[in-house]
Order: sequence, then structure tokens, then C-alpha cells
Amino acid sequence: MIARPRGAAARIIPALDTGDPARAEALAAALAPHCGVLKVGLELFCAAGPAVVAAMRRHAPVFLDLKLHDIPNTVASALSSLLALRPAMVTLHAGGGPAMLAAARAAAERAGAERPLLLAVTVLTSMDDAALAATGVAGTAAEQVLRLARMALGAGADGLVCSPREVALLRAELGPGPALVVPGVRPPGSAAGDQARTATPAEAVAAGADWIVLGRPITGAPDPAAAAVAIAAGLPG
Repeated sequence: MIARPRGAAARIIPALDTGDPARAEALAAALAPHCGVLKVGLELFCAAGPAVVAAMRRHAPVFLDLKLHDIPNTVASALSSLLALRPAMVTLHAGGGPAMLAAARAAAERAGAERPLLLAVTVLTSMDDAALAATGVAGTAAEQVLRLARMALGAGADGLVCSPREVALLRAELGPGPALVVPGVRPPGSAAGDQARTATPAEAVAAGADWIVLGRPITGAPDPAAAAVAIAAGLPG
């Protein structure tokens, strides 16, 4: 299982959110020396298939962000299939419930010491209190994040995916144990895009994030490698 990052650059996960495998390969080659992990999400995985994970793994460990969410048996079977790709991290929706998460953990254990870190997605960073209310969830996003986080960790998740706004809360309530992977991070002056709950990279790390995920601020920059280096330079030691 992947170890917690040491050093600022190791905390950075560039999101290779592209449907073009050639562009993903070029980005991976440029960014791997300046980051800890590369994210393969739905767009790239659907465009290029499972083989893209092996291609990206030649550069750096892979965070496979597929947000699995289905009945327990289906998720366990899907995760069993993904183990052959040797991802370092895999995401599941905490909303799938404790039985689904427990089934995923049991499936992951078959990989032994090489198993991926299982990360439960709490509330998407694109959602705010109003969006949650529209889905029937009462209370604030922070309350829902904490509720799902406790449930997910109790069911076998190794860590959580949460917005920068909830990192300090989760560390205070759950302690140093859970790995926290934090998207929705934006350097000062960057556009928020479709993210609703954001913070700067330095703020997220200072609050307790282990890894921070950045897409467009790095991959959309004229020089992605230079952008990654600049972001790492601004992180607390």
C-alpha cells in the first residue's frame, strides 16, 4: 500500500483529465518528476481503457478515480478486476453504504501488501449546501462529509476524498489516521471553474491534507511542469 507522501512535490496529484491518450502520455512524462501520483479519472479511463493505467504507471503511481458505486457484489467484482492494473489508490462513493465499502475492502485484501489505498468520496467538491438539499440531504455539506467519513472508515476505507473546506474538521474529529486526498484546490487567483468548495494548495496542506489534486491549474498551464514546481514551492514544509 502506498506510503504517506514526504516532501512538497510528493503531495501533488495532477489530474490527467483528457480524452486523448497521447496528451496524457506527454503530460505524465513532463509531470512525473514533479509530483507523487498521477490521477486517471473517468474521462481518460473511458477513452483509453484499462491499458492507460499501465501506461501511466510507467511514470508514477496511479490514483484511479472511478468513484465505484453499485451494489456490494458488483463493486467487489469490479475492484477485483482493477487489482490487476495495480493502482496505488482507488475511489468509491461513500454513499454506497457500509456493506458496499466492506465488500470492496474484502476484495482489495486479496492483493495483500500491494493492495490499493481505498478512498471514500464524501461530498463532491462541485456541491454546496443548496445542491445537497436538492438531493434530499438535510444540513450542511460539512455535516454530511463528517457523517459519511465516520461510516466509511468504520466499514474499511483507508481514507477519504473531501474538499479543502472539510480537511481541518476531519483531522480534528478523526485524528491523523485517515489518508485525506483533497481535490477542489486552486492556486491564488485561479478560476474556481465548477468547484464550489475550494481553497489554495497551501491552505489545504496546512489544514491536514496528505495529497492535493489539481487539474486545470497544472495541465492547462502553458508549462505544466513549471506550474507543478511553483505550486510545490508554495506548500508548507
